[in-house]
Amino acid sequence: MTTEITLAQSSLTSLCAGWQFVSSRRGAWQARLAAGRQLTFWGWSPAEELYHDVALIVSELASNAVTHGHVRGRDFQLHMLLGPCPGLATVLRIEVSDSRGERMPQLPSAPEYGAEAGRGLLLVDALVDRWGSVARPPSGKTLWCELDLTVSQQE
Repeated sequence: MTTEITLAQSSLTSLCAGWQFVSSRRGAWQARLAAGRQLTFWGWSPAEELYHDVALIVSELASNAVTHGHVRGRDFQLHMLLGPCPGLATVLRIEVSDSRGERMPQLPSAPEYGAEAGRGLLLVDALVDRWGSVARPPSGKTLWCELDLTVSQQE
């Protein structure tokens, strides 16, 4: 996926945002809203495809954190990084961290017909350019994904 954005010459620095949410369905919903607000702040319109893709990605990752990474009394975190590169390309990185690190996520081969779950990472994999997971000591994990974006400079 490639999306074109315009950045002023003076703003060619990395931008980041991060939040902590209660590990609940409401927390997952709030993470999706926070991601949308951040994209709007960075200049994307809710009418753009990237905005909807990121909303879906954050929804899936936050839902997985709440469903599979929940530890009673522990929250999950969302971080977003927009990092321009000197060659007029940039990456939008999304990270969701939870407190359960004993089981790292794996891309399922295919969900069973009629299954109500098992498609989240398949959706994420289809929308992003790269994704993976890393351990977050002392316990926990971070699931990250990156979307490559094209940037044009304003004169």
